Amino acid sequence: MRIMILGGDGYLGWPTAMHFAARGDDVTVIDNYLRRQIALQTDSEALIRTPNLQERADLFGASTNHRIEVVIGDCCDYDLMRRVVRDAQPEAIIHYAEQPSAPYSMRDYRSAALTLDNNLKATFNAAWAVIEEAPDAHIVKLGTMGEYGTPSIDIEEGWIEIEHKGRKDTFLYPRKAGSLYHTTKVLDTDLLYFYVRTYGLQVTDLMQGPVYGLRTPESDLDERLQPNFHYDDIFGTVVNRFLTQAVAGIPLTVYGRGGQTRGYLNLLDTLQCVDLAVRHPPGAGQLRILNQFTETFSVNDLAEKVRRVGNGMGLSVEIQTVDNPRAEAEEHYYNPAHSGLKDLGLQPHYLTDDVMADLLETVMRYKDQIQPRKVLPRVRWKR
Repeated sequence: MRIMILGGDGYLGWPTAMHFAARGDDVTVIDNYLRRQIALQTDSEALIRTPNLQERADLFGASTNHRIEVVIGDCCDYDLMRRVVRDAQPEAIIHYAEQPSAPYSMRDYRSAALTLDNNLKATFNAAWAVIEEAPDAHIVKLGTMGEYGTPSIDIEEGWIEIEHKGRKDTFLYPRKAGSLYHTTKVLDTDLLYFYVRTYGLQVTDLMQGPVYGLRTPESDLDERLQPNFHYDDIFGTVVNRFLTQAVAGIPLTVYGRGGQTRGYLNLLDTLQCVDLAVRHPPGAGQLRILNQFTETFSVNDLAEKVRRVGNGMGLSVEIQTVDNPRAEAEEHYYNPAHSGLKDLGLQPHYLTDDVMADLLETVMRYKDQIQPRKVLPRVRWKR
């Protein structure tokens, strides 16, 4: 297939590019290094230095004889987007080209404005480039389970049937985002749904939980092909932060009561899910929403797992409760449906003790590069 990946330098974008190229697909990636720039500006650089996108593509090509076409440019530049889509004629466009950090979006006005402008403009441009240059292309957009919030009812897979005054209809499941970043993802869904209804686009919206992991078959070919690993409070996930704190001897910082529960998945399963979505398009005029995670954990569950596995490896892991910098429910009901990807053939990888130990061992190799000041909360939701 002809695959285009928007945001191909990112934690998910780069492994996705290698995954499809290794399977013989014709892959084009676009990125403007926005994530690298704002990570540098906020003292939030990744633990492991990664080559730039062209260098990565060259290394990958030398290791596999598979080519990844690289375009350095901004998806918010519509002329560029339209030209690249026209030239590549993609059958699928995988859209990761968004500012990905909830804490960054809550720092201040400028960070919030950048998040809003970049995320919505990139999605808007992707939709219009497809409308004008590749109307049969399938857009696969990475959403987030955080769009749903933590309602006190079961979370359905994108849609909900409502009966009101004796009549029934099906609507997008109500969203209740907890940050501006998550709000932009909600708006992405609404924007794409509008163009699905109006122009007959075909879109898959993957409501993804937090992702963990560094190893893929392609990244194992050369250490320099590893994805980005952020462990800071702005771009790092709670899993990455806990892993790094355990290795550095810093108590694991649990925000508030630690009952915040989310759906998680291994990086390998992100690649599976995206591949399944691409290989099974929904058809013209359809918005398909799939909840993308494999298991749920509370923050306390994760902290206890890291402590138990870490102590078994000779680390001295402690847990510390800190004041929660976020505006969120610290204990809540959480029961999201997630059958769609399993129905397509997903074979999950779970966060076993062996997987946790492998992650800790990887971080231990870079222990000397850990900067402790980066793991404590620097952004507060309320002022």
